[in-house]
Amino acid sequence: MTRATRARINTDAIRHNLTRVREIAPDSRVMACIKANGYGHGLVDAARALKGADAFAVACLEEALEIRSAGLSHPVILLEGIHRASEIPVVRDNGFEMVLHDPAQLALLESAGLPQKLWLKIDTGMHRLGFRPEDAPAIRERVQRQGLAEGPLRYMTHLASADEKDGTPDPAGQIDRFLKLVQDWPGERSIANSAGVVDWPQSRQDWIRPGIILYGVTPFTDRCGQDIGLKPAMTVSTELIAVKWVEKGGRVGYGGGWSSPRDMRLGVAAIGYGDGYPWHVANGTPVLVNGRLSRVIGRVSMDMITVDLSDHPEAGVGDEVILWGADLPVETVARHAGTIPYELLCGVTRRVKFDVE
Repeated sequence: MTRATRARINTDAIRHNLTRVREIAPDSRVMACIKANGYGHGLVDAARALKGADAFAVACLEEALEIRSAGLSHPVILLEGIHRASEIPVVRDNGFEMVLHDPAQLALLESAGLPQKLWLKIDTGMHRLGFRPEDAPAIRERVQRQGLAEGPLRYMTHLASADEKDGTPDPAGQIDRFLKLVQDWPGERSIANSAGVVDWPQSRQDWIRPGIILYGVTPFTDRCGQDIGLKPAMTVSTELIAVKWVEKGGRVGYGGGWSSPRDMRLGVAAIGYGDGYPWHVANGTPVLVNGRLSRVIGRVSMDMITVDLSDHPEAGVGDEVILWGADLPVETVARHAGTIPYELLCGVTRRVKFDVE
């Protein structure tokens, strides 16, 4: 029997979401983030669906080369830049653009003496990648003095808390700090991530860097993609492989952590943490059985979950179970799982069959 677990990728939804992003930020160019295998949707499939974007952003050279191998000629920005000298000629030969965020990278560029298309990253409060604002002018001058930038030098920063109410550091403060620093420097600017695109108009500069919203999902805890006109692109589904009765007081699953409050009907669905459905989802996490709401009961195992069929007397073996999708937002599932939708989307494993529509 072929396992029924599927991830359906709706590329029309991805294209719709790009159009919606352009409606929100009509004066900005779009650097579409397709790193982490297109946020779990497939790197090349996502890139082809997003061919209307102005550029692609990836984490590493391997992802950039995969885009080129697929025949896509868009500008590609390496968000983590380079890590060793041998990568420099590859970056240059393929016309990739790199983010410069660390003195060690600058030393590699100086040793190679090959000008690159560069973005200078400034750390305005995230304290992850980027030069301190007080160090950035000297770094900029060093790059320009040695002719390390091919074409205009451009500038970016990253918002740490744009998806949180009263977030720290304050996004407004980060935006202001960045814009004051670069105000007299010629060159394009980029600030907005997905949350910035939606909630922080001041962050919509020459370039925006949307990620998860291109896949129909928001980074917010109080909203779903549909709330802002997006269409979820991934639907994860499986089938019931068994239906059975459990008596009142019967315990379900490993550890017996869930006890039946009455005699009831339950179903076993062919998906588990081996497929990327998180082990730690809480009892009561919603699923859809034949398009109607049900819930997970008992602990998730490697290959199976159990679901409540009390309100589904017609449900039988072979019936569809949807774990998340257009009618059950992944944001909702993530809240029940105590995680973020990014992790669920990126965590779908290779055992799951992907159907790209």
